[in-house]
Amino acid sequence: MAINAEKLGMVLQNFVSGTTDVQGAALVTPDGLPLAASLPGGMDEERVSAMSASMLSLGERIGMELARGTIDRIFVEGNKGFGILTGCGQDAVLLVLASESAKQGLLMLEIKRVLTELKLIVQ
Repeated sequence: MAINAEKLGMVLQNFVSGTTDVQGAALVTPDGLPLAASLPGGMDEERVSAMSASMLSLGERIGMELARGTIDRIFVEGNKGFGILTGCGQDAVLLVLASESAKQGLLMLEIKRVLTELKLIVQ
């Protein structure tokens, strides 16, 4: 079954525009190919996708080496905001970019909500 990239793009765009403090989002394959994205201006979709896949791969290896089990989420915190990588089924990874003022608990709830919606499209 083919993945509906247009529908994925609409879901991501609605998520970014409708969620406080979310600045961008991208759905990528585990091997670094972009499926859909709604990123801030100036960000290269291909580059973001490749970096997201690399981070996920490294995070999974670290989880195994440190006996932490299966990785649910990779969280990067910088002085200008957050980057959160979360699995979206077997075939996709969701990257969410949020501002430094984002409330982490609310952000995680919104990510969980959009993941449910995206999984229905990706499967």
